[in-house]
Amino acid sequence: MAAALACAVSAQASVVMETVPVGNAGNAPDTRFSSPGFGAVNYAYNIGKYEVTAGQYTEFLNAVAATDTYGLYNPDMLTGSWACGIAQSGSPGSYTYSVGPDWANRPVSSANWGDAARFVNWLHNGQPAGAQGPGTTEDGSYALNGATADADLVAIAREPGASWAIPTEDEWYKAAYHKNDGATANYWTYGTASDVQPSNVLTSPDPGNNANFFDTVYTVDAPYFTSEVGSFENSAGPYGTYDQVGNVTEWTEKVASATSRGGRGTNFAYGPFFLGAGGPALSAPASLDLGFYGFRVVNVQVPEPGSLLFLMLGGLTILRRR
Repeated sequence: MAAALACAVSAQASVVMETVPVGNAGNAPDTRFSSPGFGAVNYAYNIGKYEVTAGQYTEFLNAVAATDTYGLYNPDMLTGSWACGIAQSGSPGSYTYSVGPDWANRPVSSANWGDAARFVNWLHNGQPAGAQGPGTTEDGSYALNGATADADLVAIAREPGASWAIPTEDEWYKAAYHKNDGATANYWTYGTASDVQPSNVLTSPDPGNNANFFDTVYTVDAPYFTSEVGSFENSAGPYGTYDQVGNVTEWTEKVASATSRGGRGTNFAYGPFFLGAGGPALSAPASLDLGFYGFRVVNVQVPEPGSLLFLMLGGLTILRRR
């Protein structure tokens, strides 16, 4: 399936979010493992072809975290056992951030749910540069307004006019497992468009049906553990996503408890038990930075017609601020 590349451009914008379309609106849920099941979505949307990378997150930090008011950077991103290679330099008011080329195309990790929500607010707002606050990180797709505590983050819902967002559990599940064959209840068991358990071997060329997860040995040795996004080039999901099986567990909007948000997909440190569509539900405190958690984004609505110029170049959609 051809990918749609979406780029939100403002005066300072530099992050390109490559997405794939998820159609078949009104599909029935997958009820094989639970009732009422998962994966039913009654609208078309785009979802990140890849997990948000350390390079993309570094651009975000350099735009809004000269003073890191809400802790978008965690030192574990550089020094943790499961780091993602992002370094912070300077002092409050003049922080800058960098990431090595061997880390830049691997998924960001040690980013909590609130960090992910602030990243998509920044995308929604046109990738502005400035202090963390209204118009940059605190409003847009989510009315965060300074929320950092678990209970406060769990209470936040997607705004009606949101464009970029964290996937709902159903949006994530459909992109990973639905067979992309109309408004059906037909689903794969694994997010590699297969009912056969993937292997965890990273080779080139990729023979297909492979993923980054722990199975006696790590797929990628220390210090990286994660693989570069899209490394399993012949193991895409049914809509053209990569790494929804393995690499990092990805945040969703699911409210798992009074203090926790849901995650989907296994990761480089978890074994085969967590691989498939019927695997155990994952969750974590919404403010907790975990070295095996990251996220991908969805693009649900097009911004207001008066604010953007649309350029269609084959499969490339460029959204440019007027």
